Amino acid sequence: MAVTIDLSGHTAWVTGGASGIGRATSRLLAEAGARVLALDLREGPSEEGIDNRALDVRDVAAAAQLVREHDAPDILVNAAGITRDGVVWRLADEAWDAVIDVNLTGAFRLTRACAPGMRRRGRGSIVNVASINGLHGRFGQSNYAASKGGLIAFTRAIATELAREGIRANAVAPGFVDTAMTRALPDDIRHAAVEGALMRRLGRPEEIAATILFLASPLASFVTGQVFVVDGGQLA
Repeated sequence: MAVTIDLSGHTAWVTGGASGIGRATSRLLAEAGARVLALDLREGPSEEGIDNRALDVRDVAAAAQLVREHDAPDILVNAAGITRDGVVWRLADEAWDAVIDVNLTGAFRLTRACAPGMRRRGRGSIVNVASINGLHGRFGQSNYAASKGGLIAFTRAIATELAREGIRANAVAPGFVDTAMTRALPDDIRHAAVEGALMRRLGRPEEIAATILFLASPLASFVTGQVFVVDGGQLA
């Protein structure tokens, strides 16, 4: 029996929506019928069903201003993320602060801005894009692992706060995904990621987006406070 996800009449905001997992998610939500606002430092390419807007998630006032202009969305996907790798004894304060501010605090700011409108309507779905590195850590990524581990804990906490208001909050923890960010890494690191996955390949942004679509949709109406690992068997 075929199952169709229809998000017609729903609005969705996707941070990090200009590229990678964020862009793939924006496209898939738009294909399902949602009106998508893709938010990023630089506006993404023009595509049917996707409105682009420049937004810096580090800007404290920007998220609140966006809600004033558009009202809160039905679906919020916090996918914006950066890396500033380095072993902890050489990691600069700026590298630590930048990663925490974008990956974790940025998600907090958007969620804080959208929660009142979602609560008023009595519905909403928040999906935070974490990482398997937030579950097990990774050499040279103490800042990134801390930001993603914090995002997982944040997701579980807001799920307890918002569930009675009809709002669900879940996280997706991707493994190594083939994006512009990971293509900039040395070949030996990419090769090790492939060898470390049971499926012996990198993930595709569209595969992570498919899980996000499920969590955002009515098919996941009884799912909240969960972390969905999508890693091709890396953790296994």
